[in-house]
Amino acid sequence: MPSASSSPSKPLPWREGLAYGGLGVPLAFMSLPLYVNLPHHYAAVTGVPLAGLGVVLLATRALDALLDPALGRMADRLLHRGLHAAWLSAVLGSVLMALGFAALWHPPIGSQASLLGWLAVSLLVCTLAYSAVSILHQAWGTRWGGEPVWRARVTAWREGSTLAGVLLASVLPTWLGFDATSMVLMMALALGLLGLHSLQRSSAIPTSTVQLHTRPAQPSPWADTSFRRLLSVFMLNGVAAAIPATLLPFFVIDRLQAPDLQPMLLLCYFGAAAAGLPLWVKAVSRWGLAPSWRAGMLASVIAFSITPWLGAGDSWIFTIVCLTSGLALGADLALPGALLTGVIHESGHSGSAEGRYLGWWACAAKLNLALAAGLCLPLLAAMGYRSGTTDPAGLQALAWAYAGLPCLFKLMAWACLWRGERLHQSWRLK
Repeated sequence: MPSASSSPSKPLPWREGLAYGGLGVPLAFMSLPLYVNLPHHYAAVTGVPLAGLGVVLLATRALDALLDPALGRMADRLLHRGLHAAWLSAVLGSVLMALGFAALWHPPIGSQASLLGWLAVSLLVCTLAYSAVSILHQAWGTRWGGEPVWRARVTAWREGSTLAGVLLASVLPTWLGFDATSMVLMMALALGLLGLHSLQRSSAIPTSTVQLHTRPAQPSPWADTSFRRLLSVFMLNGVAAAIPATLLPFFVIDRLQAPDLQPMLLLCYFGAAAAGLPLWVKAVSRWGLAPSWRAGMLASVIAFSITPWLGAGDSWIFTIVCLTSGLALGADLALPGALLTGVIHESGHSGSAEGRYLGWWACAAKLNLALAAGLCLPLLAAMGYRSGTTDPAGLQALAWAYAGLPCLFKLMAWACLWRGERLHQSWRLK
């Protein structure tokens, strides 16, 4: 397997970039609807109490996260057998994911216990299938390696497609309902899988960069100091993103009292992130990977710091916050994955262990989301906040949980990344 320095350094052709990244569109349907719409749907529509909802979300998401390392090892075995075997497995996982997603929005009429049981089973099927396909998809592109700018471009194609999916998923449930959203998901999965299938015979990707070892090694990512440091930064930064993702509907509806604006606010946020992706790729060529990511973190804190003081009637200010923090989000999307690819290739585990690294990476991301839902929702309930409340104390607790805590975690991530950058010179490479 070639080293990162001998891997492709030219720009990824747009056809291959689109073919690879296209699967990110339907995979994004598992993020925003499940982590933003789903908690509010079960709390406000079905009447499930926040405390019980938080426990179920924490348990199911934690179990899903803990299984990610095993799914990563499975991805390595599939890729070792060949790209076609990996593709067929992605097809099977996509079918299960689509079925689980559709079931989530059709809970049976019954007691609160039956509603929570339906939520737990459907969510597990949906998210486990998503995890398997997502890790396989990321490992497929990670094996290409490349110089820092190349890695940022590959990641940007994947995350840019993911943002396109997020934009669709942010408006489709409101405009067309969840049944139509499920149908769009199925069609997008079919198109994404066709694109991934075409890469098996692409001449634009040097064949040497996707060749696999005859006998894959069995390394442990935890033995890699650089990976451990990068993962700690990723987790702190992930908590900063997971808290507002979980609490957004509550903040917009109860604090800003602008429920009709939620689709537009999400479009502003993720649209700005998509527009900012090329800028962050250019920033890497000028400053390097870690310095550019730190700049994005600091920009996000500055943009978000005013939010705890916003209230009813401040929707236009919050729109500006969504636009500016969305631009900063592009750094969180494109740069961590590029850094991880470099860590894997520098460790000598490229071509045999990408899935293992990505399994733990996905595990960390989901634990962040599980903690955000499982801890913030019960904590808010204990502080007197209830969905639909007009109590000033409860609304103020919501505002500080939504915006204050993320800024604190973001600054902690910035400090850890700065320290890691001092210890690992490769993180600063352009």
